[in-house]
Amino acid sequence: MNLEQLRSFVEVARFGNFTRAAEELYLAQPSLSRQIAALEHDLGAELFHRARGGSTLTVAGESLLPLARRMLADAESVRRELAELAGLQRGRVRLGATPTLCISLVAEVLSAFHAAYPAIELHLSEQGSRRLLDELAGGELDLALITTSDATSADRFTVTPLLVEELVVVSSAGAPPLTTRATIELADVAALPQIVLSPSYDLRATTDAAFRAADLTPEVLLEGVEMDAALRFVERGLGVAIVPAMVLIDRPGLRSVRLGAPTLDRTISVARPADVAPTAAVEVMGQTITASATAFAARAGKTMRVAGGGGR
Repeated sequence: MNLEQLRSFVEVARFGNFTRAAEELYLAQPSLSRQIAALEHDLGAELFHRARGGSTLTVAGESLLPLARRMLADAESVRRELAELAGLQRGRVRLGATPTLCISLVAEVLSAFHAAYPAIELHLSEQGSRRLLDELAGGELDLALITTSDATSADRFTVTPLLVEELVVVSSAGAPPLTTRATIELADVAALPQIVLSPSYDLRATTDAAFRAADLTPEVLLEGVEMDAALRFVERGLGVAIVPAMVLIDRPGLRSVRLGAPTLDRTISVARPADVAPTAAVEVMGQTITASATAFAARAGKTMRVAGGGGR
């Protein structure tokens, strides 16, 4: 059993098709088939049910798949660690982050990191927190910035809280303020025309739950938009939105007001696989994330603070 065989096995499992997997691996299909057959011979078990419509995993194949992914991830980690011993002159960091973080904190992180280490190859996955954790567990990412506490399996992830951030109500800076008070009540927000984010956003579930708990039905003007579009619509005066305080930084076209008690907030954490030693580049990326998060908290004032406690 070798890494080439495992990589071929993982790609066939991913596509459910030998032809597509061979194209992805730049192999001739007979070569790919021989690799899978040799792997099955070495293991003494068939890994795929082969049919004209495609190939599906057998019970043995389903058992092997997570192990194969982890072995490939470990091999890649070793390769990158050896490549980076020359002072971060080569290497790669695969970072995942939620959409709201990609338009705020991550832009600062990647800018600072690339300026210091221009030879390091950067890959970014923009997904919801649950999908990012799946990618992290599958060896597809080195680090993930998440905004949910779903990483409950301590043996799978090391999760370190970075920031605790309030959700605030934003409106157009060109329109009159929503209130003359320092805060606005959720009941008052419910009566305003709202730009509502797509259900794929973690914070959409948070705001929906808050309205339900208060027995309120918000006045929805536009629903299902992405964060950047929501902010632009608010800037144009179409309505208001409940968003993380972080996205307001460097957006003079928006005005914000804090919610009255009970406030809504979210914890931003950085997660990494618990059973994979980070490479030098990943360690430095982690340090860059922490420094950027601390700087963001200082700029945001009362709506954001550095989280206490360690990883879990």
